[in-house]
Formats: sequence, structure tokens, C-alpha cells
Amino acid sequence: MTSIFLRSLIFNVLFYLVLVALCVIALPALLLPRGALMALEAAWANISLFLMRVICNIRIEFRGIEKIPSGPLIVASKHQSFWETFALVRFFEHPLFILKRELMMIPVFGWYLKKVGMISVERGGGPRSLIKTLKRAAAEVKLGRQLVIFPEGTRRAPGAPPDYKTGFAQIYSSCGVPCLPVALNSGLFWPRRTFMRYPGTLVVEFLEPLPPGLPRDEFMTRLRDQIETATTRIVEAGRAEQAKLFGVVPNAAKG
Repeated sequence: MTSIFLRSLIFNVLFYLVLVALCVIALPALLLPRGALMALEAAWANISLFLMRVICNIRIEFRGIEKIPSGPLIVASKHQSFWETFALVRFFEHPLFILKRELMMIPVFGWYLKKVGMISVERGGGPRSLIKTLKRAAAEVKLGRQLVIFPEGTRRAPGAPPDYKTGFAQIYSSCGVPCLPVALNSGLFWPRRTFMRYPGTLVVEFLEPLPPGLPRDEFMTRLRDQIETATTRIVEAGRAEQAKLFGVVPNAAKG
């Protein structure tokens, strides 16, 4: 575990140094169209995946890429780690996130978020603030963007009981576009609330898209069943791989 600690430390230092360097390099891009900044974000994601592989021995496997529809879309992903907040956007032409308002207030970094049109939400803002956010998200999707959203609202440790928020169905109903479910096991390798990065095969699986226009209850049931069934399968495979590598699954990787 000492080796994993040192590798994790080195990775995290480089990860944030790359982010800071790209933020500085990209300052002129604030004057350019949104696509220029999205290209830099994709570069950050690609560099980070490379560092994960060479430093932490974390291999990344993306499955079902051919299932990703073109055009406006809702992407509903399992959320176990910070990792998916930057790694998934490389697959979409005009990705959109709903973020905490505090992130928009970070100097330089917040400027980029505003430039690429991310939507901020004020926690504790009440129903009126939430409705306003949902309406804006739906409007952006109708303009051709891909909304990447986490239906459980916050990170959940691998194996934790699912907690899907019903408000997500309102966005789906309002947008009238397909919904792409995404399963993953990132929490085993990039756990929440720790800087440790554990070796193994991080899997992301894009599942069968759900068509627009489904009744809300049917939509939520099908979405939850697809994501949870696939997530359970790939988490179990990841834990089996870690058990071979370490003898046991690392405690921190359990959540």
C-alpha cells in the first residue's frame, strides 16, 4: 500500500498542476468561441487518463460508445467519484452540467465554466430556484446540447443503496429527447473523500438509450433498473480484480 500511496500523491500533484497550467494557457481562449474551451477541457481529460494509466496503473475501458445518439440528449450517469465529472464530456459535442454556484465563483476556473455555458444552482435556493434551473437546462438541451446529469444528485459509494431523485424525470419530460443511461465503477479506483487512487480496470458502460415521451414512472423504473443492474455487474468484476491484486478489496475503495 506504500507504493499506492506514493503513486496517488504524485498523480494528484500532477493532476492539479496540469489543471492550473491549462487554465493559464487558456486565458486567451476566453475571447474565442465556446468550442475552443471545450477542446481544452477534452485535453485535460485525456492528459488525466494518461496519468492515471502510467502512474496509478488504472486502465480505462469505455463500452457501448456506439450507442451514444447524436444531437440533443440527456446523459444520466451513475455518480461514484469526481472522475466522471470531467472524463465523460469528451464523448459529447456540446456537453452541459448543472453545477454548484460556488464553483462559478472560483477565480479563472469559474470564468471558464460561465464561458462554456454551464448552469449554476444555489443549494437551499428553494423550489423557485430549482424550477428556474430545470427550465434553463431544458431550453439548452432543445438548442442541441447534451445535458450530463447525475440522477442521485451526489456521489454514492459503490454498493450503496440507490437514491434517484424524482425531479430528474421533470427534465426528461420537458426536453423531449432521448436519455442515455451510464453505468460505471469509478468509486473503486478514485474513491470519494480520499486522495488514494487504486490500480485496476475502471469501466464506463453506455447503455441502451431510452426514447423520449415515456411516462414518468416507467422512465424512472427503466432508467434505475438499467443503471443499477449494469453498475452492480461491473462493480463486482472490479472488486474481484482488486481482490486478486491486493488479496482483499481496499477499505477506502469500498466507500
